[in-house]
Amino acid sequence: MKKETKVTILHSNDIHGAFLPEEKDMVQTGGLAYMSGYVNSVRKKEKNTIFAIAGDMFKGSIIDSEFKGLSTIELMNLLNPDVVTLGNHEVDYGLAHLLFVEKCARFPIINANLFIKTNHVRLFEPYEVIDCDGIKIMFIGIITDEVLASTKSEGIIGSFVDVNEAAHEIGVICDTYKTTDVDYTILLTHIGFENDKELAKLLRPEWGVDLIIGGHTHTLLNNPVYENGIPIVQAGSGTGQIGRIDLTFDCTDKPELKAFNYHMVPITADTCQENRRLSRALSDYKSHTDEKYSRVVTTFERELTHPDRYQETELGNLFADVMQDGSSFDIMVLGSGSLRLPKLGPIVHLQDLKEFFPYDDELYMVKVTGEQFRHMVSHIFREEAFQEGAHTEFYQFSKGCHFVWSRSRQEFLEFSFMGREIEDDDELKLGIQNFHYNNFSDFFDVPIEEVSKNMRPRMIGTSCCGIYEELLANSSGLDAHVEGRITILE
Repeated sequence: MKKETKVTILHSNDIHGAFLPEEKDMVQTGGLAYMSGYVNSVRKKEKNTIFAIAGDMFKGSIIDSEFKGLSTIELMNLLNPDVVTLGNHEVDYGLAHLLFVEKCARFPIINANLFIKTNHVRLFEPYEVIDCDGIKIMFIGIITDEVLASTKSEGIIGSFVDVNEAAHEIGVICDTYKTTDVDYTILLTHIGFENDKELAKLLRPEWGVDLIIGGHTHTLLNNPVYENGIPIVQAGSGTGQIGRIDLTFDCTDKPELKAFNYHMVPITADTCQENRRLSRALSDYKSHTDEKYSRVVTTFERELTHPDRYQETELGNLFADVMQDGSSFDIMVLGSGSLRLPKLGPIVHLQDLKEFFPYDDELYMVKVTGEQFRHMVSHIFREEAFQEGAHTEFYQFSKGCHFVWSRSRQEFLEFSFMGREIEDDDELKLGIQNFHYNNFSDFFDVPIEEVSKNMRPRMIGTSCCGIYEELLANSSGLDAHVEGRITILE
């Protein structure tokens, strides 16, 4: 073995169907074809290059949803990562479909803590060891139940519930599989930045974890954050940038890390050569979706925005109101994370609508008391939601709601509906998406069993996206404003 060996690790996360480049400040930024071009150029220059993706390849693009992830897997095969871990959106089309799609992947998908409850058998290989010129690098894939809310309807599937149990499983894998031949251990996680830090605190030095490459919270780290001596990195989201780690090992005796260098690389048409084969495949898919989804659904008075999921937004108000108008319930409680683009309009094509609101689940109606609703909304507004790197569930509310929340006092200064303070013994009917209904107790901190005593919850629509398409198609010149439905006082 040489006295010194260099290994380059490239990493991305939360691509979310950001397959095509976007124009920012007159520069073409991102896109799979250009990201692939950069990866391929590094592979040509650096003999020992590993490209890892920390989850959430799926969702966000009409190209992904039209082919239920099969298009994404084909494009990922052309991108050719060396190892990928599961993200929560990989299960959006169902676990059975994911297992089918995984068979189409020509790269390893790893996960250590998703298993079948009856016999505790893992659904995926827990780790991957890659040999780089004699340097053995182990990747272990981790996700937690906290981000796997989509699997709640899959009763036979479970995961280790929290970060503590995930840490224990890492210890088991390291003790069992990390032989003296493994020189460097990387956790490829999709649990969020704060949970990565918490996980790092729980790792015993004897397990020899050297690095955490994370995802889920879309945290852009231009420099590693160290916790318990372990560097943590994450590359934001989309394809506009990629993380690069250059490791140098002293191999005089047993390989020992000598240097760790990290930086974020922007992906632009000016700096990266396009992978034309991948670009042609993208063009084929885009031609199909353009033909099918190019028709105009509606028009807005102007471009409307949704800049932040943790605040009231113009598009949040509009989409909550459209669903509530003329309905049999009082308030639409719309998942803010369901709205996936920062802006929409003034002309809205069907493709725009489906990329903005890609979650075509059922619509449920539940009845809550005023006391229960107050607790639900106070849980949504808990302090965790306003911390940097937060990834809690947040909601947009239809017209008539007026909530003023004091962070310093942790209480409502006003909690009213249609100009009247909501009393504890009031009853309100809420519209809620299936994903949030299935996770009602966790997301709202009120047991669904208690709510069900007020009225048996019932499905009142089989396709939220279909409802929006129909209602918007019969409207034009729509407008919306931020009007103080949600006021958060510092």
